[in-house]
Amino acid sequence: MPTGTALGSVFRDRACDVLVLVVAPFFASFVLRTIAWRQVLADEGWVVSLLKWLHVIPQSATVTASAVAVVAGITYNFLPFMTLPLYASLERIDPRLLEAGADLYGNGATVFRKVTFPLSLPGVVAGTLLTFIPAAGDYVNAALLGRQPGTAMIGNVVESRFFRIVDYPTAASLSFILMAAILLLVFLYIRKAGTEELV
Repeated sequence: MPTGTALGSVFRDRACDVLVLVVAPFFASFVLRTIAWRQVLADEGWVVSLLKWLHVIPQSATVTASAVAVVAGITYNFLPFMTLPLYASLERIDPRLLEAGADLYGNGATVFRKVTFPLSLPGVVAGTLLTFIPAAGDYVNAALLGRQPGTAMIGNVVESRFFRIVDYPTAASLSFILMAAILLLVFLYIRKAGTEELV
């Protein structure tokens, strides 16, 4: 029967393998990865065909140029920004603390709630901020995967006001409002999470 330290080593090796799989595609360009999602979610692609075969979506439904495609693209493109801080935070946790939680008759869920999650909270906060801040102003995913009025994000509105309509005051005002809202939300989130030292 392997010891807790041996199991921790096995899980650490598996986590490194998964981390490589998450990070490796990000050596390609952001725009190329987003365009690739248009092919993955195309109506004739295997993903949509499988979803229609399983009757998850109607036969006449289209996934490209929809909010689902935009959310999928944003999730995929910003996944490492959440994964890497979480991995670094979990890597620093002493396995003996988890063993101590189990020795005190805590089941897996209890040990996670009482030991793992509180110790990984700085990584959760850092990953959330690293993901939320660029995703809030993102316009590439909505421009390439949405292409519908209902899928536009505030970044698309600023971009259209700045480059197409040439309404610089409105574009500047929206940019400032977005920046102020992000700063306020980040400040409140850090205060609520109790990790002011990250600021």
